[in-house]
Amino acid sequence: MSVAVRTRPIEILLVENNPVDVRLIRETFKDARISNNVRVAIDGQAAMDILCRRGVYVDTPKPDLIILDLSLPKKDGREVLEDIKGDDELKAVPVIVLSTSDYDKDIVSAYIHHASCYIVKPLEFDEFTEAMKSLRDFWLFFVRFPTKQD
Repeated sequence: MSVAVRTRPIEILLVENNPVDVRLIRETFKDARISNNVRVAIDGQAAMDILCRRGVYVDTPKPDLIILDLSLPKKDGREVLEDIKGDDELKAVPVIVLSTSDYDKDIVSAYIHHASCYIVKPLEFDEFTEAMKSLRDFWLFFVRFPTKQD
């Protein structure tokens, strides 16, 4: 597989409040052959603070990719997606919705609000691990992100 040479790591914002899912996703991305940094926000408000570079996050790089759970404390993931896609500085950042919800209304709403894709979290450990590896391989190996970073 031919991979373009990158001058900087891929910046990933994982917005997830389940510590087990966070650990599994971080481990999966850590095993990638492409350099990446996974920053975690455990609630929707923290995610928006990171994305808008507020407070302690003023020097945080803009993510190349966002993995977003819908069921979050403080600010729901649906609201976070709307805020991201309504912001001129953030709307081009791909957002992968990763949720336990398989409700059609959530899936349709995510796509209406310009999610790049919607993945229903597999409940079995092995299936979840395989899904995260597939997600990682597609987004890190095949997708190209802009090289300019704010």
